[in-house]
Amino acid sequence: MKRVSVFLYGVLSYSLFFGTFLYAVGFLGNFLVPKAMDSPAEGSLGAAFGVNLALLSLFALQHSGMARRGFKQWLTRWIPEPAERSTYVLLSSLALLLLFAYWRPLGGVIWDVENPVGRGALYGLFGIGFFIVLVTTFLIDHFDLFGLRQVWFYLRGVEYVPLRFRTPGPYKLVRHPLYVGWLLAFWAAPTMTATHLLFAVVTSLYIFGAIRLEERDLVTAFGEAYAEYRRRVPMLLPRLAKAREEGRTAAPRIA
Repeated sequence: MKRVSVFLYGVLSYSLFFGTFLYAVGFLGNFLVPKAMDSPAEGSLGAAFGVNLALLSLFALQHSGMARRGFKQWLTRWIPEPAERSTYVLLSSLALLLLFAYWRPLGGVIWDVENPVGRGALYGLFGIGFFIVLVTTFLIDHFDLFGLRQVWFYLRGVEYVPLRFRTPGPYKLVRHPLYVGWLLAFWAAPTMTATHLLFAVVTSLYIFGAIRLEERDLVTAFGEAYAEYRRRVPMLLPRLAKAREEGRTAAPRIA
């Protein structure tokens, strides 16, 4: 029963994540959700700014804090180890849902692209950003990233084997294509309001800080293999000419 319970917990956590991800698309794009990023302004400007900043800070602390090795070791003293990733996914989803529920639009327009071609291009980049986010998770291992692989192995009584280091597809061009997708989704706005700008600036700063913490953990986990990869491949902006040249020789070294 314990194995079944842990597996069901993982499935429910993943289901909540997927629903939250779909809501995030509508929230940022201002469509198909009851309350979006740029819904009518609520309350005073100062109060709205403070609440939004607190919500973003809470998410950042949860998302980075729970990803650290020390916190994982502490958490697995209280819950089964296979459920650790599902718990991270569950609490990340709840932190985002809290942000969606209590977000306070500020109003004000920073820019507004009226040209239909320009608006269409920005909406296209917005969609491409979310597409990159989703696809890159599958290139590494979507189900491991969101905890399903761990609870499935536990249900079957199979020992969990961590993923090996590899660099498929866009990971040969940049080290963090998933974050590239998020940055596109955050900044590709045909109408950039003060609310959206606050969200985009704070989340972008968080991403740059999170990358430093994440890469420190990756060097610890994969050693010289990741250190060499970090020296060779840029963080977020690809060097296309160099990437084409190195692509012919990088595969044997990575293998």
